[in-house]
Amino acid sequence: MRILLVEDDEPVAQSLRRGLKRYGFEVDWVATGAAALAHAGPYDVVLLDLGLPDTDGLDVCRALRGRGDVPIIVISARSDETDRVVGLELGADDYVTKPFGVREVIARIRAVMRRAQPRTTDDAGGADRYGSRLTIDRRAARVRVDGEEVALAPKEYDLLAFLTEEPGALMSREQIMEAVWDANWFGPTKTLDVHVAALRRKFAGVLAVEAVRGVGFRLEIVQDAEAS
Repeated sequence: MRILLVEDDEPVAQSLRRGLKRYGFEVDWVATGAAALAHAGPYDVVLLDLGLPDTDGLDVCRALRGRGDVPIIVISARSDETDRVVGLELGADDYVTKPFGVREVIARIRAVMRRAQPRTTDDAGGADRYGSRLTIDRRAARVRVDGEEVALAPKEYDLLAFLTEEPGALMSREQIMEAVWDANWFGPTKTLDVHVAALRRKFAGVLAVEAVRGVGFRLEIVQDAEAS
């Protein structure tokens, strides 16, 4: 996924850029509103600071929204409710107030992408459908294969929910441990391998969780033989 980062504060931009790249995002960074509007793309999400040196970020937000529906997340030190409301009314999809952590920004990116590119929805209850056999109801934390509920331990469910946010994406062990367990986890990561093995066993023929040596894991949806 490619991000257009519009931020004039270099230390903030570089820190955010490094953090996003660790999580597999590609980041194009520009420091002015003019550069943002001149950027040819393509990009999937815009992270937009409001305090730009050449123009108000709200004007940039309005201009970008007038061009299309690419998700825009405002990242700003302006915490006033008026700025939040105006930004959202001008077309921003979300608003994050500085200071913020990289994980929060990534969570916001994934949330707006889910809204912008909704998965196929199962008719019964609005669950997300993956292929023809698997559904995940995130509101109820329930997983079904061929209509039958699969019993999962809490962390097995959390791991499955995380990996299915971006099927096919390579997730590092660090990313997974931070997202599913805790950012301050200091225990052995062997627990991750145990949970991956459990998912492989319970979803054999439905999901494939590929181990990439020295990096992490990649989840793929197993397609039906007729569809392949």
